[in-house]
Amino acid sequence: MLKRLATVSLAALATVALAAQSNAETRITYKSAKAASSYYQMGVEIAEALKTGTNGDMIVTLEESQGSVQNVMEVRARGGDYVFTAPPSLAAAAAAAKGPFDGKGDPKFSEIRALFPIPSLTMHFVMSKESGVQDFEGLDGKTILLGKGSFGATEGEKYLELFGLKDKVQQANVELSNAVPALKNGQIDGFVTAGSWPAPNVVEAAAATGVTVLSLTDDQITQTKRTKTIIPAGTYAGQDKDIATTSLPVVAFATTAMDDDTAYTLTKTFWDQKAAMSETSPWWKGVDKSLMGTITGKIHPGALRYYEEAGFELSDSQK
Repeated sequence: MLKRLATVSLAALATVALAAQSNAETRITYKSAKAASSYYQMGVEIAEALKTGTNGDMIVTLEESQGSVQNVMEVRARGGDYVFTAPPSLAAAAAAAKGPFDGKGDPKFSEIRALFPIPSLTMHFVMSKESGVQDFEGLDGKTILLGKGSFGATEGEKYLELFGLKDKVQQANVELSNAVPALKNGQIDGFVTAGSWPAPNVVEAAAATGVTVLSLTDDQITQTKRTKTIIPAGTYAGQDKDIATTSLPVVAFATTAMDDDTAYTLTKTFWDQKAAMSETSPWWKGVDKSLMGTITGKIHPGALRYYEEAGFELSDSQK
């Protein structure tokens, strides 16, 4: 009888221990971008970094997304475990029920809070060395691939119009996924893409054919009303000078439904693991304290606690 009681007691203790272990885990859902994109790969890296940095106490489930608008819209039906990526301007538009959220406002949009910045959507105007193009004036008469439906395509078309080139450039009817082969076989003179730097398709193009990534002048950057970004020399093969271009900031967000301790751990672990992530994926090198200024809305109170402990300079509007 005593042996049987001891066995039952051990089994009960094991059950309690397993339950305690399960309760210690914090589960997060992270929604970012399409599975084929660099931003989805960043999500994979963040998930691994959080698991490593918390010794498995924080488990992240990655979800594919069709884009930032969908990410923000899902705030209405999600809880405190939801983390998503979007440009800060889009989060602000949701709270104000403007732009893509016109007529679709929801009180939960005003509960969106920032956690940390991730690599920005950086514009690349990529020209083949053979084209001889060194600046935007040189695009006159050239064939350019813009793609369709993406931020880079929309932004690229806007820049061509701003700089008086819309009717001087031939737009190629080729999918952006075929940009490198099209550049290599001379079907196009260049292509426009937006993503984190170093951008995988630009790395491929630079290695395969040799390219020039165009710099914008300060006046051109002002006209775009975007954030000035410098891509350091040496980022791409054959690039011996810094590239001045523009970017759209991207931030990881949660809502006030997330408890402060979880937001604190998420944010602290991200910054603690960023150096290690940069060793394997260079696009994380573009994330530093200077990007905190691109967060135009409020920061989650839990994340704010970390930033104040770590000595980050924050604006009053972020607190």
